[in-house]
Amino acid sequence: MEEAIAEAFSAHRDAARAEGMSAYMKHRFPFMGISSPERRRLAQGALAGLPRPTEDDLLEFARACWQRPEREYQYAAIDQLRKATGRLGEEFLTELRWMIATKPWWDSCDPLSGTVVGGIVKRFPGSVSVMDDWIADEDLWLRRAALLHQLKWKEDCDQERLFRFCRQTMEDKDFFIRKAIGWALRQHARVAPVEVSRFLTANRERLSGLSFREAAKHLRLN
Repeated sequence: MEEAIAEAFSAHRDAARAEGMSAYMKHRFPFMGISSPERRRLAQGALAGLPRPTEDDLLEFARACWQRPEREYQYAAIDQLRKATGRLGEEFLTELRWMIATKPWWDSCDPLSGTVVGGIVKRFPGSVSVMDDWIADEDLWLRRAALLHQLKWKEDCDQERLFRFCRQTMEDKDFFIRKAIGWALRQHARVAPVEVSRFLTANRERLSGLSFREAAKHLRLN
């Protein structure tokens, strides 16, 4: 899989666009200059005709992509994992932990958290204990992933755990944690506005201004 993707990507480098993409990510990673729609199109063509990848294939592919310097390879791995989330076992959370903590930034943490991690934990409820570990981890990206893993759960969101995770991290000084708290609460407010409003009111003095504003964006609070 990796070789097929690399062959497809290498012919579509765009140095000017790559510089802009790297600047947007604060020059944390080099880029090839391939846009998201083009990347997905190229990957689809490169992988067409290959057998459906097994979990081991996906693990090997993701690790190979993470070893490559250009960020598009990590994006390509994330794309494939998101497609295959329903076929990944709970043991794959160990690999996702490594991916989130390696070459970390919001552009890899967020799609892995909200779709892949969240999808696995929802299918294997016993694995929620892993999220309990992540929320207390010293790695801020694992804490962010734990906060965001229920983003797509809607009415199935474990509200008690979400609120507990927010209380555990609401005094964190990091921007990405504060933003994640607000995002997770705002998303849950779509299905539980009264409960989120009560939580915000009860914790207003402890929540950062950023977390409160993000969470209350669509609520009517004084």
